[in-house]
Amino acid sequence: MPFAPRRYVSYRAPSRLNVDGKLDEPGWASASWSDPFIDIEGDRGPRPRFRTRAKMLWDDEYFYVAAEMEEPDVWGTLTERDSVIFHDNDFEIFIDPDGDTHAYYELEVNALGTPWDLMLLKPYRDGGPAIHAWDIAGLQVGVDVRGTLNRPGDADEGWTVEIAMPWKILREAAPDHQPPRPGDRWRVNFSRVEWNVDVTDGRYAKRLRPGTTDLLPENNWVWSPQGAINMHMPERWGYVQFSSMRAGTGTEPFVEDPNERVKWALRRLYYRQRRVRDANGGYAATLEALNASDIRPIGVDGIDFHPVMDATTTRYEIAAKGFDGAVVHISQDGRVWVTR
Repeated sequence: MPFAPRRYVSYRAPSRLNVDGKLDEPGWASASWSDPFIDIEGDRGPRPRFRTRAKMLWDDEYFYVAAEMEEPDVWGTLTERDSVIFHDNDFEIFIDPDGDTHAYYELEVNALGTPWDLMLLKPYRDGGPAIHAWDIAGLQVGVDVRGTLNRPGDADEGWTVEIAMPWKILREAAPDHQPPRPGDRWRVNFSRVEWNVDVTDGRYAKRLRPGTTDLLPENNWVWSPQGAINMHMPERWGYVQFSSMRAGTGTEPFVEDPNERVKWALRRLYYRQRRVRDANGGYAATLEALNASDIRPIGVDGIDFHPVMDATTTRYEIAAKGFDGAVVHISQDGRVWVTR
């Protein structure tokens, strides 16, 4: 998969937002919509049937996210917090404040406004675990249904969700345990789970595979494509850059950190090491065994990519020089970090 995460510049909210799902404040009107969501696998997947898009704002207390979802049949069943919300149609937020792919947050919300919030210490592929008892204390969720909720037989327009997440919680896994500063970039992605439904006995029912009692798999539509049906690959999430400018007063360009492309080159070696481990029961001892010479950071000049590796059959660390005196590292558990 090419390295092409989505990008977004989040501006400051000009005033406190009323989190009701309606998105009718001037701040939201001034914030730009994201690109429409695409299939989680990218261009390999089918085009989404309904449009989904998101926008973001921030202030000293909250990170605000809004999403608009076209939907002819708005429904929801789950009302208890921390239920497995993706069993309903939902909207999901993933946030990795320091971009190391560890200690990140997940929030799911359905059309009833029911949240499921959790923290993952590592992605599931690297052993997890998920901390389901973790809550975003002070979370605000507003939903506005453009149509009717849980009423089959009519055609709805869709639903919007508006979310305010306090920095006092989101800073837990952030650099220096602080909210972002202007110019900082956090890894973020959004997902929408959409089930095919039929109307049975006057109620919505998930559609089955023809001739079976098995559910059709859900659709997963995302902001930044993952290249696989797996949201828990934080290295493929988008970037959100936080601006000091108030929404509507101007624009600023997104500034890419070239060390992110060095991280991606190391991530490709991590993928190769996983394949070696799965095939042989242990990691490769040399970079030559990984054909590392055919990997280069794409889209950047001015760097000689010569990684070095310290490895045993059960662990490894690969490091490479980056830009501005940085050294970029990755280990067998997928964590990536920068030293200077």
